Order: sequence, then C-alpha cells, then structure tokens
Amino acid sequence: MVLVIGALGALRYWAKELTQFTFVPVVPFSAAPPLAANAYADPSMWYSRGAGGPNDPSRWRPNGAPVGEATLPVAVFFIHPTSHFDRLHWNSAIDETLISGRTEILLRGLATPFSAAAEVWAPRYRQATLGAFLTDRPSGRAALDVAYGDVLAAFDEFIAQVDPRLPIVIAGHSQGAFHLMHLMQDRVAGKPLAARVAAAYAVGWPVSLDHDLPEMGLPACEGPDQAGCVISWQSFAEPAETDMVREAYARFPGLDGAARGDSPFLCINPITGRPGDASPAQANPGTLVPDGALTGASVIPGLVPARCAPDGFLMIGPAPQLGPFVAPGNNFHVYDIPLFWSALRADVARRVKAWHGAPPARAARKAPDAQTEQTAGWWRQWLS
Repeated sequence: MVLVIGALGALRYWAKELTQFTFVPVVPFSAAPPLAANAYADPSMWYSRGAGGPNDPSRWRPNGAPVGEATLPVAVFFIHPTSHFDRLHWNSAIDETLISGRTEILLRGLATPFSAAAEVWAPRYRQATLGAFLTDRPSGRAALDVAYGDVLAAFDEFIAQVDPRLPIVIAGHSQGAFHLMHLMQDRVAGKPLAARVAAAYAVGWPVSLDHDLPEMGLPACEGPDQAGCVISWQSFAEPAETDMVREAYARFPGLDGAARGDSPFLCINPITGRPGDASPAQANPGTLVPDGALTGASVIPGLVPARCAPDGFLMIGPAPQLGPFVAPGNNFHVYDIPLFWSALRADVARRVKAWHGAPPARAARKAPDAQTEQTAGWWRQWLS
C-alpha cells in the first residue's frame, strides 16, 4: 500500500511527462505463455467465486452496512481495477502476493456493493500495469490484450458454471471497465446472452456514446427501474482538471475501431440512476469512508452530492476527505464506487427486481431441480 500511495502521490503532483517516466515500463514486451484452456476451473484462480466464504473480499461488510437483506437472485461478474504499477513487467503474475493483497483491499471497497447477490465471481487475471494506459507504444496494447484474454476466459467459465435461469450483472472499474466494454462487444452484443444481463456497470472508464455504446449490445440506462442497460460515471471534485483523463480517452480507439476524439461519453448519476441528473448530498444514502489503515470503513449518509456535468464527468462538489488516493485535478477515480456505495447497492437491487418482473423471452425451461426451486423462491420473495 505504500507503493500505491506513492504512485498516486506522483500522479497528483508530477507533470504528465514525469508520470509517464514513472509508470511506463522500460523493458520490451514479452508475451507470457497462454493459460491452460481450463485454467479458470481452478477455484484458486478467483478472488471471489459463487456464494463465497468467510475470507471472500467481495463479501466483506463495513460498519453501517445493511443487515437482514434478502439475497438478490442474480450472479455478478466483477473485473477488478489496476493494482499493478511495475516498470519492469508489462503484466502482473496471477499469484503475486503483493498484488493479490492490494487487489483484495480494492475488492472490499469496489465489489461489496454487489455482495447481496446470490453469486459474486471476481477473477484473478494478468492485469496490465498502469503505464500501459499512459503510452502509445504497441507494448501497452499488447499488455492489455493479455489481460483481456484472461478476463474473457474467466467470463466463459463463469457463464458455464452459473445457473442459466439467473440473470447476470457485469461490473468493472477502471481497467476492469475497459475490459468489460470489450467483453460486452464479444459476448453480449447481438447474442442470446444479452437477454440475461440485468445491468452492466462500466465505472471509471469513459463509454463513448458514439463509438462504444452502440457496440456493447445494450442501451444506456434512462431510469432507475430499467433492466438490461449500461451505467457509467467518472468522479471529480471541483474545481476539476480533466485533461489527463481526456487524453487517455482519446488515445484508445472506440469499440467501432474509430478514433474517439472528443466524442461525448455516458454519465449516469449513481444516486438517481438517470443520465445527466443532479442530486444534493442529502440524497446520497451512504459513502464508504475507509479508516487510515484500510482495514475498516464506515458508511456515512449525506456526505457527497452528484451532478452529471455537460462534459460527461460526474461532479461531487468540494473535495471530501476520504484518504490520500486522490489523483491529479481532483480526480476521485479510486473512490468512484465508494462515494456512492449505498446508492449503487440499491441500484443493483432495483435493476435485478426489474429484470425478474419482466424477464425477456428465453428458451423453454427444463424440469425443475433443487437449484431451480431455490431460484424460484428468490423470485417469489422479490416480486412479493
């Protein structure tokens, strides 16, 4: 965590050129051997897998978390953000202890809004180092391709294992959202699986309305009770300096292969679930505020407002005191999800309930088994 704090401090105070010098690897890219075809059948390849256990970081509960919640009848696939900042390796190792420890901390803050789900799956993958997003060198794209190949294999295992009668939620933050967008293009758009997606949360990476969203297979969410749609936002306190994010956004082509340029991108207010909306702090049901040691946190209501600005960024008013991980220009990227922890939790529940209230047409069902009866029980509980 000392390395993470140092990295974010550098991002906050150093010029763009020094940031690139600090984080872009100095070594040539070397392709790692591909994973075995059935690699993700191994439970050790997952931080969270299904119903979870006592040490599952996605099931961690902060102070002030709701108690006695009903289980949401949904399976969640969560793609964690970057926790690899090495200049000597373009991709992380899957089982590196230091990176695993950082990632588990991130999952406690970012994946736990989804913890009411019947199943949460969060794969380990050979993530690209932060510097891959800060360079035009082919090595950066190659590193991201390696990471995405792992995510795709993990998602295929997830789909093979979860009950086909359950809807799914696909979520990711930062690098995770970057991979999520490609995953939607490859596995959801124009395919039967699209009918099972209750919602897709691509948080912390801009989704171009012109070049990305049409390729993802689902529309943007227009209201809080809509299922089968995409949610995205990027959080900045004011005054905001967004140039670095805009440059990264323009550096990568859209899912349609065209340059994104300054095309508009999606902003869904996480408090209201609507695009282009504004909410006062009093409407925010709970922000996850970590302690100094990052071992605990409390949910504090009424702390942070939200307003989708005309440029597509989500403005949160004056900078709240959440910790040392604020990036340059009042960029609250690391806190995108903790800022709206309780609101996102409620948003997931509404969209899952909406999906079950009017599920899309699906193939004829098999005769009920024990799992089917459990799923039906969840449906009856939520629809009552």
